[in-house]
Amino acid sequence: MINNTILVVIAASAISYGTPLLFAALGELLAERSGVLNLGVEGMMLIGAVSGFWAVQTVGGPGWVVLLAAVVVAALAAAATSLIHAVLTISLRASQIVSGLALTIFAGASGLSSYIGHVASLGGKPARHEFDAINVLGLQDTPVIGPILFHQNALTYVSWVLVVLTLLYLYRTRPGLHLRAVGESPATADAMGVNVTAYRYVHVMIGGALAGIGGAFFSLAITPGWLDGMTSGAGWIAIALVIFAFWRPELALVGAYLFGAFSSLAFTLQARQVHLPPEVFASLPYLMTVIVLVLVSTGWARQRLGAPASLGVPYVREER
Repeated sequence: MINNTILVVIAASAISYGTPLLFAALGELLAERSGVLNLGVEGMMLIGAVSGFWAVQTVGGPGWVVLLAAVVVAALAAAATSLIHAVLTISLRASQIVSGLALTIFAGASGLSSYIGHVASLGGKPARHEFDAINVLGLQDTPVIGPILFHQNALTYVSWVLVVLTLLYLYRTRPGLHLRAVGESPATADAMGVNVTAYRYVHVMIGGALAGIGGAFFSLAITPGWLDGMTSGAGWIAIALVIFAFWRPELALVGAYLFGAFSSLAFTLQARQVHLPPEVFASLPYLMTVIVLVLVSTGWARQRLGAPASLGVPYVREER
């Protein structure tokens, strides 16, 4: 059957494995558009993963209500974590690089997320509820496009809507115009009456919330359960993905699925009795990350990147 061919399976898996990267990348994209670089994405994804899984194990009710609550809990927990970064970098004007790295260490695999998982005894327990693939309009058996487009889970379809909304927000709304102005020239935006501090706070926290949802996708969809460090560096890939996408949401979607294809390749090939050293498969997403960063660092790419001019630069309002 054509839907079981390796290319179709890889394409469908690429979307599934790329979805958490897409959520995290969109969140980082919005934060960076405001001029704030957040290297704590990995830590926020792990906080989202453990918080979402805790909620699924704790909250009672119908499955869809529990899963919705878990996503909200994951988003809120990661947003609260990102608030630490916002206070340090926006209000206290600390180094964005140092703060982001510290956040990843604080919340990461050997930090807060691991502590929560241990205290709540989450390790080794199966998820009470998980996000299953949906047969949209009964079209999952449609040749080729069925399993790719019409047999994904609810969060995947939410991520597609989010890409469209982010595009409209950035390029078709006044707040989106203000956001881009804050990232390009906060002094000019301030002179126009835009509250630079508020825009940066809001978008850093939105970025944290989306990273948390991306983390919850791991513990509630890809491998339902909790394991220390289960995101396996996805946060770092998401940061590189923003650069790869030239800070554009639609390109972030393409890039996320490209990275997703490399992430899922090991499982797809092993299921078809193609055996290669596991180290080869494990290194593919990171090798791709390095290649992307090398390519976008070329002179031609630097001219076309379109990075926010004030990215990573604290804003100090001049006295009037």
